[in-house]
Amino acid sequence: MKNSQVIAVDLDGTLTLIDTLHESVLTLVRSKPYFLLLLPFWLLYGIAHLKKKVAENCDLDVTMLPYNQPFIDWLKEEKLRGKKIVLSTAANEKIAKQVVRNFDFFDEFIASNSTTNLKSARKRDALQERYGGKGYDYAGNSNDDLEVWADASNAIVVNASENVLKKASTLTHVTQVFRPERARITVWLKAIRIHQWLKNLLLFVPLLAAHQIGNAQSLGLLVIAFLSFSLCASSVYITNDLLDLESDRSHPRKKFRPFASAKLSVLHGVIAAPLLIAASFLLGAIVSLDFLFVLLVYLFLTVTYSFSLKRLVLVDCLTLATLYTMRIIAGAAAVSVSLSFWLLAFSIFIFLSLALVKRYAELLVQSLEGKNSAHGRGYLVTDAPLLQALGVSSGYISTLVIALYLRSENVMSLYAQPLAIWLLIPILLFWVSWVWLKSSRGEMHDDPIVFAAKDKTSLSVAAITVFVFIYAAIGFDL
Repeated sequence: MKNSQVIAVDLDGTLTLIDTLHESVLTLVRSKPYFLLLLPFWLLYGIAHLKKKVAENCDLDVTMLPYNQPFIDWLKEEKLRGKKIVLSTAANEKIAKQVVRNFDFFDEFIASNSTTNLKSARKRDALQERYGGKGYDYAGNSNDDLEVWADASNAIVVNASENVLKKASTLTHVTQVFRPERARITVWLKAIRIHQWLKNLLLFVPLLAAHQIGNAQSLGLLVIAFLSFSLCASSVYITNDLLDLESDRSHPRKKFRPFASAKLSVLHGVIAAPLLIAASFLLGAIVSLDFLFVLLVYLFLTVTYSFSLKRLVLVDCLTLATLYTMRIIAGAAAVSVSLSFWLLAFSIFIFLSLALVKRYAELLVQSLEGKNSAHGRGYLVTDAPLLQALGVSSGYISTLVIALYLRSENVMSLYAQPLAIWLLIPILLFWVSWVWLKSSRGEMHDDPIVFAAKDKTSLSVAAITVFVFIYAAIGFDL
């Protein structure tokens, strides 16, 4: 069958790897959460009306969407051969117009309006009316495109399943196939940030500090609490990624995250987050009501952080420090262990230092990119020196808290060799200085906890610290 001089191109899942309606709704809810209540009422008037209202009330930045680059390169080549490239999409015409303006190879577009959802048979009819039966080649990706392929001169199958490809080949001649990248289990592990579960080992700190780590029943409860907290945290990570799509896509490293890069769809994230929360609460209820209450407070604070607090200068870092400390509080609640003032004070200061490291490292990246501010944050690149000063000071204050604690009577009664604990002071001073030195050199990971888990020096410091604690507690002969 001969090739047509017109190539009609689908948008969602074909030209771009995402669904623009899903992303538009997410953008709308992120900036105007109260509009979530209006979505069902808009839908009552039909999907076309919903798309129109969402497009009118949100500011989707189409320049930051993850596009199918190999397919785009092919379209550019076809344009040079004299083909007419037409965007043919079920997205609202406002979105379609913005996408067409973002590229230099589109000649025109057809899209949904307030009354017509240009999908499947309606899209086929619109193309047939404009270019005639078999008067165009069509590039699509889903079962909704089968009606269009049946009337097309040729099919370009993009980012589709093997089942869709097989069906398309029975309807018309398939001239090009652009195969999708399949999501593997490793992509989901990255999405739920399973490596970040290391942070939740903080739940075991109160039991260690109380010298009750040998209590099998308490350990069992903490294991369940660890899983509960980890699932809750993973749901928050997914929610944050969905809310930070634009910021992540403008970041040189974060743009490769599963949702930002469209390796996982927004819809998958919207489904996964509440399922993880439900599983987390079920496990939390098994531990204790006190633990479940702390978990609820943690979730409330993280959601508040995601929607507003992370955009407030300094408040965001204080909130992150509080969230870290709440892991220790949750561990104490799980096994009914009393928390000391010293442990809470140390936690706040050391975690504030690490939160400031995180922001400082982000500002350095933005500076190297030639930007003046961090996208989605309240910081300017010129704030970096101040954050560095505040972070180093906070880290050193945490060391001072340890020094003051070592003068308390509790130390003498809890440790066989209490003088050995004094070694923690130079160890902690070195590590805080080391972390900030690496940050100032631009060698810090986006998350200092992940950095510490991979950094050989930090791991050596951790090993020495464990040895000091064991020696101080047991007092074995060296």
